[in-house]
Amino acid sequence: MRLNPTTEKFILHWGEMGSKWGVNRSVAQIHALLYIIGRSMNAEEICETLGMARSNVSNSIKELQGMLLVHTVHIMGDRRDHFTTSDDVWTLFRTIAEVRMQREIEPTRQFLQTLIDSPEFAQENEAVQQKIRQTNDFIGTLTIWANEMLKLSTGTMVKILKLGAGIQKFFR
Repeated sequence: MRLNPTTEKFILHWGEMGSKWGVNRSVAQIHALLYIIGRSMNAEEICETLGMARSNVSNSIKELQGMLLVHTVHIMGDRRDHFTTSDDVWTLFRTIAEVRMQREIEPTRQFLQTLIDSPEFAQENEAVQQKIRQTNDFIGTLTIWANEMLKLSTGTMVKILKLGAGIQKFFR
């Protein structure tokens, strides 16, 4: 499949940003391709379109599936697996936020709580105890807020985000 220049630029940029987001370039480019094309593709078609090795595409797809961003679909009359992603950017945002919170934030929250609950914590320097408690409280508050935000409808979330800096006038 030949990509139009704008589509190609989008995919290349998404790949570049992937490394800044903690995802390798190939993973990000495959996700960008599936998102921007808006239809399912088989692995061979992805390889051909992006000029990637089959093993790279297979491993990247597995990683995207582990992140709940890519799903396998079957096409009548075709024995190959086809892969797709949501075409709704808000659904993608919610999925990424939920997975990252589960993988990155929740283990840290659990670790900090275990640390606080441990007998040796009371023996620690008061300043260290305070910083660990503050960090735990911050992560707990952030988690509650994020979970509540993710429950909102897309329309409500958009309205809240569009309030932006205007909300500060209520707290000054």
